[in-house]
Amino acid sequence: MHLYLHIPFCRRACHYCDFHFSTNLSLKTTVVEAICREIDLQANYLKNKRLETIYFGGGTPSLLNMNELYDIFETIKKHYTFADDIEITMEANPDDITRDRLAILQRFGFNRLSIGIQSFDDNHLKYLNRIHTSQHAEECVRLAQEMGFENLTIDLIYGIHPLLTLPKKLQKTQSEFTKGIHQIWQRDLEKAISLNVPHISSYCLTIEPKTVFGKWLQINKIPPIDEEFASQQFDILVNTLAEAGYEQYEISNFCRDNRYSRHNTSYWKRHEYLGVGPSAHSFNGESRQFNVSNNPAYIKALTLGQIPADYEVLTPEEKVNDYIMTGLRTKWGCDLTEIEKMVGQKWLKSNEEVLRQNLSQNFLSLDNQLLTLTQKGKLFADKIASDLFLV
Repeated sequence: MHLYLHIPFCRRACHYCDFHFSTNLSLKTTVVEAICREIDLQANYLKNKRLETIYFGGGTPSLLNMNELYDIFETIKKHYTFADDIEITMEANPDDITRDRLAILQRFGFNRLSIGIQSFDDNHLKYLNRIHTSQHAEECVRLAQEMGFENLTIDLIYGIHPLLTLPKKLQKTQSEFTKGIHQIWQRDLEKAISLNVPHISSYCLTIEPKTVFGKWLQINKIPPIDEEFASQQFDILVNTLAEAGYEQYEISNFCRDNRYSRHNTSYWKRHEYLGVGPSAHSFNGESRQFNVSNNPAYIKALTLGQIPADYEVLTPEEKVNDYIMTGLRTKWGCDLTEIEKMVGQKWLKSNEEVLRQNLSQNFLSLDNQLLTLTQKGKLFADKIASDLFLV
């Protein structure tokens, strides 16, 4: 079983981020108190009381102070036991990583850090509205390693448009724009590899409507994402990390020596998990819950002893669609015998032609009832999955 805690606060709003968060930290302690109440109220959501992973996400959970962490862990321990090899992850920004902060995290049992670096290029960091510098990013990784956090992952973003970030001296022709920005991306990857982190998560920049980038796009201050350019950067990502010994075990996740994110893998393999905090989701095999994405509303509901969540029972068709959506993204793929257990021959009959087309175009591979995306197919993962949904 797995536990996720959403801490909805950040010091600054990144221009691309569409997650639920607030830059007003005045309610932070009050939200933590509400999270503890929710853990109490949701104590019976997970049938098994032995936790394999705990994940602090957000937002920026590294903003939590020692007292807030203490209250959360004491509440968790009232209801759950911890597996001997439990993975406890903290998402952190480089600006929150200090020697003292890392020592506090170790006291609470954190043994994995997920560091939101996004880029080692200062022009890109400024464009994304990140607080840290490239030098600070590198220094925080080395400090964490020095302090004993060898189970590290860093986040990187690709697909940042060249017209917006290249120095003036490189702005000559479109081909030079592209060549220059690819060189920046290549340097980002080489820096990450040189730091010897066992896990790298890398996501394509997306422009969501309610973000700063989304508003800039509406007034033509920035161009839309160039899909061809982004696919070129994805190829650079996959090839560069493969050459360095990283396994692409999920479309956006790469690791050495089987150092998978056990918590995130639990989502892709449809294990049961409880999510607490504003906007957190939960899944118990039969149903899903979606917490309200509003801090005052979340606090008010928990003060009244109510769980502030919408609830839905999954139909067999929805379970299959979930399985397709998550399983296809991974190296483990989707087992057609599992799909048959859920809905019989209905899925196969409905998707016979779609499967045939994707297999013939080398987007999908089928081997011993195991359906996986090819490297070519990974560029179109979302569309392929949605085409295979039962409706």
